[in-house]
Amino acid sequence: MTVTPPIFSKTDSVKFFRTLTKRVNDYFKDNNIKRTGNWKLHLKTVVMFSLYLAPYFVLLTLNLPWWAQLLLTVVMGVGMAGIGMNVMHDANHGSYSSKTWLNKLMGGSMYLLAGNVNNWQIQHNVLHHTYTNIHGHDEDLEAGRIIRFSENAQWHRFHKFQHYYSIFLYGLLTFNWAITTDIKQMRRYIKRGLSYGEFQSPIKQWTILVITKIIYIAIWIALPIIIGITWWKVLLGFFVMHYTAGLILSVVFQLAHIVEETDNPEPNELGEMENTWAIHQLYTTANFAPKNRFVNWFTGGLNHQIEHHIFPNISHVHYRKISKIVKETAQEHNLPYHEFKSMRGAIAAHFKHLKELGMQPATV
Repeated sequence: MTVTPPIFSKTDSVKFFRTLTKRVNDYFKDNNIKRTGNWKLHLKTVVMFSLYLAPYFVLLTLNLPWWAQLLLTVVMGVGMAGIGMNVMHDANHGSYSSKTWLNKLMGGSMYLLAGNVNNWQIQHNVLHHTYTNIHGHDEDLEAGRIIRFSENAQWHRFHKFQHYYSIFLYGLLTFNWAITTDIKQMRRYIKRGLSYGEFQSPIKQWTILVITKIIYIAIWIALPIIIGITWWKVLLGFFVMHYTAGLILSVVFQLAHIVEETDNPEPNELGEMENTWAIHQLYTTANFAPKNRFVNWFTGGLNHQIEHHIFPNISHVHYRKISKIVKETAQEHNLPYHEFKSMRGAIAAHFKHLKELGMQPATV
């Protein structure tokens, strides 16, 4: 399968990115701090892994009431999402630490979330971060036919109800990782010759995928059943854990790009985009709840998506500080800086936009 990627403009007449990069670099230099994670991220790593793993060991060792067992699986889902947004995400962008081995180790936490590191890096680092909100290139816009995330996607009658049913499907995100998504992605990426860094042999990729899936199933499903937990309780808890994590991750992801304020630009007939890559990120990305410290802490700075998209190699622990620089520079150059003051407002905007995308397109 051949997919010709669009080409971004090389002309930044307002010199936005050059000015912004200098100012951000000066911030780190003047304050004598590293662009990678610090003790705040390391402490948060302990918290998120504790939320994820401590309840698991409690469930394996104590005979608790059913409602307590169910509550613990919800807590595990919260921890699972927290690891994904705070630890795995930074590490696979190379911003968790200045040490490569530590980034690889923490990035490998993706396997604990039922995913695959190589697939995630291609989908997220390569396709999403490069071709943000471009239909046919950014796979974050694709949800099969069931949800229409872009005005450029094909419309079906059932999309009229997507602002109602989408929230129920969002929770299946990581559950799908565990079951089918990784297999489909790996087959597709190998066929297209996509990679993040050096291309790995298909045999190596498939071997890693199969082995990590077997280990994952052994830990989260087989082991609890072997030690005597009723099989249906194990499967129910597994599903609740994943559904909780998937719901959190999906909602946070959508608020940054699937809102009315953000664009879905298309290349022209020559495959060229109107703007440079950096300016493209401003038009296609939105922040939300920038002053909410808990949202910023728990989501791993994903509420500062503009800063993350322009500087993906800077750890999220610095986004709140540099956001002022990014916002002021964008405004100076008469460029957009989409921002929702609250998470509630961003959620309302997302589902309002889903409703609009679900309406039958006007025919010319």
